[in-house]
Amino acid sequence: MGKQQFKKPHNSLIILTGGAGFIGSCWLMKLNQLGYHHILVVDEDDSVVKMNNLTNKTYTDFIDKTDFIKEIKTGDYPEDVAAIFHIGACSSTMETDVDFLSDNNTEYSKILAQWALRDNILFYYASSAATYGDGSQGYSDDEVEIPGLKPLNLYGQSKQLFDLWLLENNLTDKIVGFKYFNVYGPNEYHKGEMKSLVVKAYQQIKNDGQIRLFKSYRPEYQAGEQKRDFVYIKDVIELMAKFFHQPQIKGIYNIGTGQARSWNDLAKAIFAALKLKPMIEYIEMPEQIKDKYQYFTQADISKLQKAGIKHQFMTLEEAVADYVQNYLEKGFATL
Repeated sequence: MGKQQFKKPHNSLIILTGGAGFIGSCWLMKLNQLGYHHILVVDEDDSVVKMNNLTNKTYTDFIDKTDFIKEIKTGDYPEDVAAIFHIGACSSTMETDVDFLSDNNTEYSKILAQWALRDNILFYYASSAATYGDGSQGYSDDEVEIPGLKPLNLYGQSKQLFDLWLLENNLTDKIVGFKYFNVYGPNEYHKGEMKSLVVKAYQQIKNDGQIRLFKSYRPEYQAGEQKRDFVYIKDVIELMAKFFHQPQIKGIYNIGTGQARSWNDLAKAIFAALKLKPMIEYIEMPEQIKDKYQYFTQADISKLQKAGIKHQFMTLEEAVADYVQNYLEKGFATL
């Protein structure tokens, strides 16, 4: 890529990494709705399904993530950038390549953050609730708690390392980090095993009429009663828009509903959306994830509220019905 590809009209450029991915493409749609169209999408053209997420959206240019970071490393910066939304990352909790995660998630983020902070560019990035590990340290996004967190997988660790780097360099009052909890919704279809249970369960119901959930191996949880903070993508992008409209708000924030719900609740909501009687089979958990499995997650959103970010979340049942009826039942429509 040459420097000329960064040429743009008079309005300032927004850079969106992961722009063809799940959260990124939905945020691109929201930016378009808000009147922003001069956007450089940074991603990897590695999936037809993923690239379909860019259909009917407006952006100035698309560049491969590897080419983009090479340009940034060599100092070939685009001019007049208003904001960087660094949503792109390898989000697989099953990834085992430490060096890849270090380069792709942690170091990539550092390079972009250093450029943004040097040039006074608004910088927003994706952290993750995977940083909370087994939850023994709680789910508070108070920055004094972050150094004590112990992620259960290498993906979570790659996100934790970047959060720690910001803390160690006293930069959290200059950026915005989003600790996404269990996000689900349209445009996640390319994510393979990382797709939400809503998509997987929908396909299971269509194939054999039932949903399969993991058994529990802890006495305090019955089968299917393990809980997650499930947050719908439409709520997520509304929260992101509120941060974007209030650039004085900085720091690392949980992006979740603050209300944990069980996998059984989620399964029943899917059946209800399809107007079917619940049929659930409980299966053994794969050995490789038993010691890395989170039995409970729930975002502490008190910091979000104190910052003045107010939002009325859709209920799990409302959101699942919207997703199933308006997207999955319509041929996996995109947002």
